[in-house]
Amino acid sequence: MEFLLLKILIGFSVGTLIGLTGVGGGVLLLPLLIFGLHVPPIMAVGSDALCNFFTKIPASFMHFRKGTVRMKVVLALAVGSVPGSYLGVALLVHLRQIHGAGVNDFIKSAVGLLLVIIPALLLFQRRIEDHLIGRQPTLQSFFGMSAIGLVGGFLVGITSVGSGSIIMMLLLLFYSFPPKIMVGTDIAHAVILTGVTGLLHFRAGNVDGHLVGAILIGSIPGGILGSYLSTRVPVLWLRRILCAVLLMTGARMLWA
Repeated sequence: MEFLLLKILIGFSVGTLIGLTGVGGGVLLLPLLIFGLHVPPIMAVGSDALCNFFTKIPASFMHFRKGTVRMKVVLALAVGSVPGSYLGVALLVHLRQIHGAGVNDFIKSAVGLLLVIIPALLLFQRRIEDHLIGRQPTLQSFFGMSAIGLVGGFLVGITSVGSGSIIMMLLLLFYSFPPKIMVGTDIAHAVILTGVTGLLHFRAGNVDGHLVGAILIGSIPGGILGSYLSTRVPVLWLRRILCAVLLMTGARMLWA
C-alpha cells in the first residue's frame, strides 16, 4: 500500500511540475522511475511512453478545439516518427535478446545523454526562438519534417524521451510557426508517437500496467494543479532549477 502511494505521489509531483514549467513528462518521470522506484530501465521506458500517451490526450483535444494544430505538419512528422519508433523499440528487443539485462545499461547511457542535451536546449529555447529565422513550410518541407520525425521517433522508441522537446527544437531550427501553433501541433503529434511507442513496448512486454495506472492517478490532478499555480509562482526560475537538476542527473547516469 505504501509503495502504491509512493507511485501516486511521484505521478502527482511530475504532473504538477509539467503543469508549472511545461518541461516534458518523459524527461521528468523516467529518472524517478529508474532511481526512485528502481524500475528496470527497459520497463521504465515502456511504462513512461504509455503514461505520456494518456496525459497528452486531454491537452491535444484542447488544442484541436482552439485551432492550434496543423494536421499537415502532424502527418509529415508521423510519417517519419512511426517507423522511427518501431526501429527504436526493435533495437531494444534485439539488444535484450543478445545481452539480456545488459540492455538496461544501454538505455541508461542513452537517457543520460538526452538528459544532458534536452535541458541545455530548454535553457536556451527563448534565445533560439529570438535569433533563428526559420522558413515557412512548403510542399518540399514534407520530407524534411518526416526526417525530423524519424530521428525523434527513434529516440522516443529507445528512451521514451523527446516526443515533445526534441522534435519541437528541431522544428524551431528549420521552420517558423507562431508559438501556439508550434505547441499545439507538437502535442497532437506526440499523442500519435507515444501511442505507437507505448503499444510497441506493451507488445514487447515492457509495460507495467499497475505502475502506469498509479502514475496516472497522481499525474492528472497534479497537471491541473500545476497549470493553476503557473501564474502564481516564478516559473522561469523554477524551470531553470529543474533543468539544472536534470543536467546533473544525466551527467550522473553517463558517469555511472
